[in-house]
This record gives sequence, C-alpha cells and structure tokens, in this order.
Amino acid sequence: MMSDTSSLSNGPAGAPAGEVIAALLADAGAAVAVDRAAARFLLTRAIALLDDAPQDSRPGGLAAWQMRRLERFVEANLGSPITLESMAATARLSSSHFGRAFKATGGETPHSWVLRKRVERARKLMRESTLPLAEIALDCGLSDQSHLNRVFRRYSGVSPNAWRRMARA
Repeated sequence: MMSDTSSLSNGPAGAPAGEVIAALLADAGAAVAVDRAAARFLLTRAIALLDDAPQDSRPGGLAAWQMRRLERFVEANLGSPITLESMAATARLSSSHFGRAFKATGGETPHSWVLRKRVERARKLMRESTLPLAEIALDCGLSDQSHLNRVFRRYSGVSPNAWRRMARA
C-alpha cells in the first residue's frame, strides 16, 4: 500500500519531484483509514519535497520562502499603500536588488503584481458583496473609484460595473 520513503529526502534519483509528491499524496490518502500517523508522515514528506523542489524561475530570482512572505504581506496590506521598500524589507533584500529579483522570478514588476492582487481582491468583493465601487476601491488600496476603473479595465478588459453585472448573471 505505501511506498518506501526511506530514500525520499531529495526524491529518488531521476524521478521528477512532482511524480514523487503525487505518489506520496496517493499513499497518504490510502493510509488515512489504516494508520493516521503514517498518513501524516507521508504528507509531511510531500510538503518537504514540495518546498525543496526546484522552481521554474530564472536565475537571480526570489526564493520560495521570500515569495510566500510577500504573498502574506501583500494580502494583509492590500487596503493600504505598499511600497517597494516595504516589499524589499519583507523579502530581506535591498530595494534595488529586490526589484530585479522579483522581475526575474515572475516576469512582472512588483508594482504590476500588487495591482493585479488589488484587482483580484476587487473581483472577490464585487462577487461576494453589494459594497459600492468607491468603497471597494478604498478596501483594495486604490485612491478612488476612478482609479479602480482604470486599473480594473487595464487588467480585466472591462469596467468594474460591467464585470460585476457579468459575475452576477
């Protein structure tokens, strides 16, 4: 039922990390009903392999732990101004190095990434609430409804009002 996990600290030689992780998850699913401790161990191994798996990032990019910290930081602060300096400090890098490393990681600038996150938050709020667009703009860290309209249209191709109508239809 369960795979031999003794040689999985870095994955078996030649096996792609994704295949090893998938096998561990399958084994963990099968083990849940029989041995919860074994299932927990297999899940822990899968997570460890996932964290250690090589990223498809370009050289000079951010580490996975830095991106996780940035995700949490930006999510927690979307309603307020987010500066390059605060993002760099979160990633524990200088501002100049951070900007280059961020772009090497995801192919977009930190500013574009934050704006995209703000648009995603606006979509969520428009879908799940009846808040006026002006209030949604402020909740997403944008200066006013006009700013929301410009940014939303740039990233979505439609106005927030049109998107809200389509989402509710």
